[in-house]
Amino acid sequence: MQAFLKGPASISTKPVAAKEKSAAGSSGEGKRTKPIPWVEKYRPKNVDEVAFQDEVVAVLKKSLEGADLPNLLFYGPPGTGKTSTILAAARELFGPDLFRQRVLELNASDERGIQVIREKVKAFAQLTASGSRSDGKMCPPFKIVILDEADSMTSAAQAALRRTMEKESKTTRFCLICNYISRIIEPLTSRCSKFRFKPLSDSIQQQRLLDVSEKEHVKISNEAVSYLVKVSEGDLRKAITFLQSATRLMGGKEITEKIITEIAGVIPKETIDELLLGCQSGSFEKLETLSKNLINEGFAVAQLVNQLHDTIVESEDYSDKQKSAIVEKLAEVDKCLADGADEFLQLMSLCALVMQQLTQNT
Repeated sequence: MQAFLKGPASISTKPVAAKEKSAAGSSGEGKRTKPIPWVEKYRPKNVDEVAFQDEVVAVLKKSLEGADLPNLLFYGPPGTGKTSTILAAARELFGPDLFRQRVLELNASDERGIQVIREKVKAFAQLTASGSRSDGKMCPPFKIVILDEADSMTSAAQAALRRTMEKESKTTRFCLICNYISRIIEPLTSRCSKFRFKPLSDSIQQQRLLDVSEKEHVKISNEAVSYLVKVSEGDLRKAITFLQSATRLMGGKEITEKIITEIAGVIPKETIDELLLGCQSGSFEKLETLSKNLINEGFAVAQLVNQLHDTIVESEDYSDKQKSAIVEKLAEVDKCLADGADEFLQLMSLCALVMQQLTQNT
């Protein structure tokens, strides 16, 4: 009998030892700094660090001071700080200890059909929020449900959310985040305070990129920073990712515009000028060769459409009639590419129209 009683005790000591060993190992590993993508490393830790979104920051600061928080709807282009803002506010509201218990974050990668809204979200919303923070600060009596990329939710799932938002208003606040507010049903938008996140200004982006460069000891010229801002088109996340990629590629050397052009997949100006000269020549064979070379070098035709649009619109070499015809064709090609059309055929179609416009008056 004693042997039988001792058996489980002796068995139970092994996992404890294993746990101790793993804990010791993890603490040893914790001493070494883990490599983190710069986007996550320099994500705003509090509301004050959020750049350029003054209206949202003002509302969230009031709620941090004790005022009640409404249901929120954040919309705007990617990389402008929508998710970072609400996560930073939630961390300040609840502290690091209660953050996991009080915040439910669902992304587009999670299943968010009507069943998930009815079960998971509803069950979380019905839980009562009580207790105080370990640091003694006041803790709000509600939880936060963050539905990131809400514009990819089905209409049925959005409709199922309507009643939950009203019914559980005493204990839960919802924050919907999307790129396109037109894809959110009207009953949901009317229940939320809407905030548009503006694309970040060039000066704000430059300042952030210079701060990151300084902290990471990156050598980069002011011209390269300006070009990086131009390439990223108001998306700070994209700009920081390009900066990290360029730093890894250069290995301590100074980052130049040429390196950023290669990493960002931007088509060099010389290539676009060569293509336009080919269109002016009137030779279809030459145009076909240039188009094949462009595709074979791995350049995206969608990227060419964007750059060609800026080149044509800003140029003074073309008449308004030529510009309007070319820009209309650019729109058609862009739509076809989005629908999955063949890149080479679309490029040839575009170049043929440009050639027709540039040679018909000569």
